[in-house]
Amino acid sequence: MIELKTPCEPHKWRLFIDSSKTSLKDILLANGNDLPSIPVAYSVDTKETFENISRILDKICYHDYNWKHCTDLKVVALLTGLQTCYTKYCCFLCEWDSLARDKHYILRK
Repeated sequence: MIELKTPCEPHKWRLFIDSSKTSLKDILLANGNDLPSIPVAYSVDTKETFENISRILDKICYHDYNWKHCTDLKVVALLTGLQTCYTKYCCFLCEWDSLARDKHYILRK
């Protein structure tokens, strides 16, 4: 932020996380869109998984700034530890409607 001569006030920025088939990217977006977007991380051939997103958040020192997230529900589910693979109900307490049949009810008493 210093090199870009942009004010570093974390409450005025939000972190956008998204992926495509070939890349995973993190971009800082200014609230109100009055400042240009700042790409902070870009990774090629990286899948959108909890481990990869956590690693990127650690590398960009997310916990020092605590930007608000601006992302899709899949990333929200990943960050909160919910299942994301073709689920209608992604919470383990809800009814399952998923193609991941091998992951259903793996804890039995």
